[in-house]
Amino acid sequence: MGTLNIEELLNQMTIEEKASLCSGADFWHTEAIERLGLPAAMLSDGPHGLRKQDKTADHLGTGESIKAVCFPTASAMACSFDRELIYNVGSALGEECQAENVNVLLGPGINMKRSPLCGRNFEYYSEDPCLAGELGAAFVNGVQSQGAGTSLKHFAANSQEWRRMSISSEVDERTLREIYLAAFEKTVKKAQPWTIMCSYNKINGTYSCENDWLLNKVLRDEWGFEGLVMTDWGAMNNRIEALKAGLDLEMPSSHGETDKLITAAVKDGSLPAEVLDKAVKRVLELVDKSITNKRHASYNKEEHHSLVKKTAINSAVLLKNNGVLPLSGNENIAIIGQFADIPRIQGGGSSHINCFKTESALQALGNAVNAKYTYSQGYATDKDETGTVLLEEALQNAAAADVAVIFAGLPESFESEGFDRTHLNMPECQNHLIEEIYKVQKNIVIVLHNGSPVAMPWLDKAGAVLEMYLAGQASGAAAVDLLFGRANPSGKLAETFPLRLEDNPSYLNFPGSRDKVRYSEGVFIGYRYYDKKHMDVLFPFGYGLSYTTFRYSNLRIETGGVVANNCPGTIPKIQDTDQVKVYVDITNTGNRAGAEIVQLYVKNFIGLENRPEKELKNFAKVFLEPGETKTACMELDFRSFAYFNETLKDWFAESGTYGILIGASSRDIKLSREVKITASKKIPFHACDTTTCKDVELFADSTKPLDEMLLMIKNGNEADNEKALCIMKTAFEETPIHSILSFSSNALKYEDIKETLKKLNGTVS
Repeated sequence: MGTLNIEELLNQMTIEEKASLCSGADFWHTEAIERLGLPAAMLSDGPHGLRKQDKTADHLGTGESIKAVCFPTASAMACSFDRELIYNVGSALGEECQAENVNVLLGPGINMKRSPLCGRNFEYYSEDPCLAGELGAAFVNGVQSQGAGTSLKHFAANSQEWRRMSISSEVDERTLREIYLAAFEKTVKKAQPWTIMCSYNKINGTYSCENDWLLNKVLRDEWGFEGLVMTDWGAMNNRIEALKAGLDLEMPSSHGETDKLITAAVKDGSLPAEVLDKAVKRVLELVDKSITNKRHASYNKEEHHSLVKKTAINSAVLLKNNGVLPLSGNENIAIIGQFADIPRIQGGGSSHINCFKTESALQALGNAVNAKYTYSQGYATDKDETGTVLLEEALQNAAAADVAVIFAGLPESFESEGFDRTHLNMPECQNHLIEEIYKVQKNIVIVLHNGSPVAMPWLDKAGAVLEMYLAGQASGAAAVDLLFGRANPSGKLAETFPLRLEDNPSYLNFPGSRDKVRYSEGVFIGYRYYDKKHMDVLFPFGYGLSYTTFRYSNLRIETGGVVANNCPGTIPKIQDTDQVKVYVDITNTGNRAGAEIVQLYVKNFIGLENRPEKELKNFAKVFLEPGETKTACMELDFRSFAYFNETLKDWFAESGTYGILIGASSRDIKLSREVKITASKKIPFHACDTTTCKDVELFADSTKPLDEMLLMIKNGNEADNEKALCIMKTAFEETPIHSILSFSSNALKYEDIKETLKKLNGTVS
């Protein structure tokens, strides 16, 4: 039961008051109506921390905000593959929202990482919609469990910063459905975010904010979204068309200008009053949720700081290790790199958090480790120049040490909201530093701080590489725990690291022309592309090492509560609508406790459409003591086997044999089984002159009419009908039906063609 009487409020409002509710009162608040006792709701930037501004207001992170807790960015958290952990992060942020009187946290961002160059990739989870959708739902459920709302963003096909406010993302429907909308769909259905934020860009020529197909037909009618749709800040084009398309709230304020347009449109009849009422009702429902769920709350910043550290530890990815890690603490260690002292913990732009404290690696070493170490800055982050004095100091310390631990990565000037990267390189001064240190010290550990993939020309020289991404305000302490083995790395990459930028599937079409960016690679982004082409990559999707080892065994498949016969050579047969449970045993075969991320891929039956070789469809994170075995259970459903068929305008799982693959990464498949799927749907078929004989074979209810026509033109003895028909079907496989006339030696007339088509389409008996 809500607090507001929404219907009564609607009846009491003037048109002008209703119009005013459809845009912000200022930068962060909805409009209040004092006459009716209607309060405002407050929105604030997220999603990896609270960027609440009390006085100055901006949208790009330049203005001061309250002291808050900075959690790892989405690019880092996604590598945890840990739904429970992400839920807990969301819950902590929900507590902070309540304590700071924030009603809606603007996040999470779940756009796909089409290119590693997108300047905002640090704020997005993955190149894979299954992973992004599962973690997005966990985050939303976590925040909203505390009575604060979320704003899922940026809806949709917002995969670059260049000209993001005007460019049109040109994407076919299948690609949209399978890649760029799928994570939003999963999050909406599993978590019902209070709001969704539409993107700036156009989709196939229509701005997201006024895209009726996107906001009404897909989001609300198909997916059942119950909340409010708002713009990104300044993402309004035509206010009246946007209202008709289902866009409820324009943010921030347009100083009353668009309110006047709404009022005038209702009065002259060009905007139906019921359309305005529908939008106003959703705004009122948001305000009502904000009032109803308001709690008098406080939170412990230090406890949340500890959660930041835990999240960073569980998200870090060990990319390489020749045995140099973990450090014993008895070494003489040279700590090198400015990021060890002033870590890069977050991205630039609207999500930039004013941290209440930051814990660097140097601080953590001084506080908790007895190891002998020296520190040298090595490089400066404000300019890409090799400083002779800094380099010499680093070389001296490295030469005198047993091991050099180099903190490196991307400065904020290399990646931020508002611009895209132009290359994958780290600053040249850092690459040069690593190369020079290797000349005097062969034991090198690289600790990376970056929001997205980087090239690693020095990889063969590194004994170990620890990818921290942008790991929040406790990233230094988390890195130290991982380096010294007090924690075991368990993260795995949520995106592919390519060998070269030119290998990326979007390379020729990113960031596009002045007006359009064509998603010509279709569904083949990330590992879907690299695996299909069998291309070498620097590090594959789902990859990550540990200080222990794991064994995978005893894969079994259950449908209808019955475990399928697992004898070699037997293939379980299921309907596409069946729920499937997949079980696999994981054993820790090493001498350290650790966690393994088990990935379930479906190897697609490649029939009618060009599909990826395999796609991630579920995953589980399993924590194990040394010698311990646990069973991971993961479920599959109809959508796990389906693709979006543009003829059906629906999801379709073609009849055929699919693979169930259990992997430690997309390139490390440990176990596999096959299942045979029987489709419950059929693609509609209508034969015409240009239909090929092959399509008749594939889709017609009966091939008999075509068979009879082909037999009319056969040569030879009547007893050879079956053999002759087989030969002709092979010969005419790709031939349009009308073209058979040309090869019929006068035995066939056009009337015979027309009669055959009628029979195939069921219009004659």
